[in-house]
Amino acid sequence: MRRLASTRLTLLGMAWLAVSAGLSYDDPAATSVWMLTSPMLFLALNLLAAIITQPGINRRPGLLVFHIGLFGICVLAAVGRLTFFEARFELGQGMPFSTEMLADVRQGPWHRGALEQVNFTQGFYTVDYAPGLTRGSTRSQVLLPQANGSVREQIVGDDKPLLLEGYRFYTSFNKGFAPVLTWTPETGEPVTGTLNMPSYPMFEYKQDSEWTPPGSKPIKFWLRLDTGYTKEQSWVLDGRKAKGVLVVNNGERRVELAPGESVDLPGGKLRYEQLSTWIGYKIFYDPTLYGLFISAITAVLGLAHHYWRKFASQPLLATPERREQALIGNRTVKA
Repeated sequence: MRRLASTRLTLLGMAWLAVSAGLSYDDPAATSVWMLTSPMLFLALNLLAAIITQPGINRRPGLLVFHIGLFGICVLAAVGRLTFFEARFELGQGMPFSTEMLADVRQGPWHRGALEQVNFTQGFYTVDYAPGLTRGSTRSQVLLPQANGSVREQIVGDDKPLLLEGYRFYTSFNKGFAPVLTWTPETGEPVTGTLNMPSYPMFEYKQDSEWTPPGSKPIKFWLRLDTGYTKEQSWVLDGRKAKGVLVVNNGERRVELAPGESVDLPGGKLRYEQLSTWIGYKIFYDPTLYGLFISAITAVLGLAHHYWRKFASQPLLATPERREQALIGNRTVKA
């Protein structure tokens, strides 16, 4: 046990952790979570051995509490890497959240969350912009169904997450417009969906996309927007105040549609229902966050207590003159 408490092993573990953190930061998607958790658990064992075997630690209350706090940080950080979950998705206005939308999913091998039980629907959103296209606050409305059948509204943003089932949903910089289209084939039932255009205003002049109806030719779309955006002045992105004309081109015809208008195309009829919006979200899950906070506060308080006791018994001398007087006093006493 004493060998495990060696400070040389502490230095080895810290160097191991530094190398692992560098590799993980460089390419987190391709790096195993064990690359980080292994040195954390090694340092936790080293700290636990030191707490048990070192009298210089376990006989000093302040240092003992400080090392218990560090031990908790190492263990919880490792558990956090094993149970974490991260992903992103895009959600259109009026659409409910679904796990089928998730992209860039990363999770620890011990993750056992209940993301399937998350239920909310996207509402409107607004984004503040300062002159020069500097993005400010994002306010996104989400609608949460309640047990009594009512719906509760909540505003979330980049730094104000939606908390459900332990998951944190943050809005991202990604958002834009989405024409709502209905395709009615010559034989069959009509189908309605949204066509997410590139992020706005980042790609203000590239609001185009392409879609191929079942049994028909590819159709190219371009959205001509009127949002009131000017780069020189402050502006608020609000899809409720925006207007958009949809340009449809199937290679043979070019038609401009306003909301509510339709066009006959080979294989069916296309109707431009209305202009809607979509917004991107990031999901973050780590059940150890509160434990890490408490462990960090514990470590700080323990270290503060240790130095408070130390300086109370051995006060620092404020000036060289007082230090010299104290030395003379000590010599006099000895003589």
